[in-house]
Amino acid sequence: MNFSVDGNVTHVSLNVRDTFVTALTKNIIVVALWISINYINGTFVHTFLKHETFNVNPRYILFIHLVINDMIQLTIAVFLHVISYILFTINVYFCCFLLMIAIFTTLNTPVNLATMALERYIAICIPLRHSQICTVRRTYILIGIIWIMAAIPILPDLFILLATEPLQFFHSKIFCSRDSLFRNPYLIEKKNISHAVYLTVVWFIIFYTYFRIMFTAKAANADARKARNTILLHAVQLLMCMFTYIGPLIDSLMLYIFSTHALEIRFTSYVIVHILPRLISPIVYGLRDQTFCKYLKRYLMCRVNEHLSSKCVPFKHHQPREKVFIDHIAG
Repeated sequence: MNFSVDGNVTHVSLNVRDTFVTALTKNIIVVALWISINYINGTFVHTFLKHETFNVNPRYILFIHLVINDMIQLTIAVFLHVISYILFTINVYFCCFLLMIAIFTTLNTPVNLATMALERYIAICIPLRHSQICTVRRTYILIGIIWIMAAIPILPDLFILLATEPLQFFHSKIFCSRDSLFRNPYLIEKKNISHAVYLTVVWFIIFYTYFRIMFTAKAANADARKARNTILLHAVQLLMCMFTYIGPLIDSLMLYIFSTHALEIRFTSYVIVHILPRLISPIVYGLRDQTFCKYLKRYLMCRVNEHLSSKCVPFKHHQPREKVFIDHIAG
């Protein structure tokens, strides 16, 4: 039986369990992916912190916030997945604490993507005002607003939970999923509505900003092909993140069609919704960025040469002026 942060898998009889070998294999796969992805993301965080050029750039600040947010979300999701096999049920208080963090970080991701889209829109379509609008201070304020926006849908659910559930419920043990904890029918309906609102707003921002970027690129005779590729990659990343919101519908449909493969559908849904988007983020926003990638390569080369007592020469990146606009689009 595997875990879902957002409770987006229809309940199946508790008697339906994986065999020991299958359960062990699934958990090894999940933990291996967690270690690999967090190692990659941790390398990006280290590169960001070691170079001042990234700390004063709103674009990279938002990117690293996305990376750290993904690391937290993935760690909680994998922990609960493993716990669901070892203990199956945990204390309600502990479950509530973990789920609040998981839900916060899950909601943060699409809003952070929309904010990054707006920053790119300003950089390319309003370049003369970019340095005035997108300051470091305002970027950190925006990150605070992102967390507040994530709190708005879920904090009322917590207060309603504390007000409506009996005291003995909080001393009991449950299978830790959102629908198991916030089991009030009103809260489930409220969750669906809030997800629909988030889905609509974020997609509108993504479509508007990146179509404007593409048209600007064409008008300036810049590399529109890179712009279209970037739009496509951002759309794929956002679509995978949005599986969190449309997951219940897809899972219910798949379970209805393939009712004899419930456990396989659960595990596949878990990997697609909670793990793969965390793998795509560093690829789309890190490795494709020429500046960040060069600093990262320099860092990795230094690590390889450490055992030879080689000294790493401080890396200075010089970017031709004529490539600045194209690199804005490619990012």
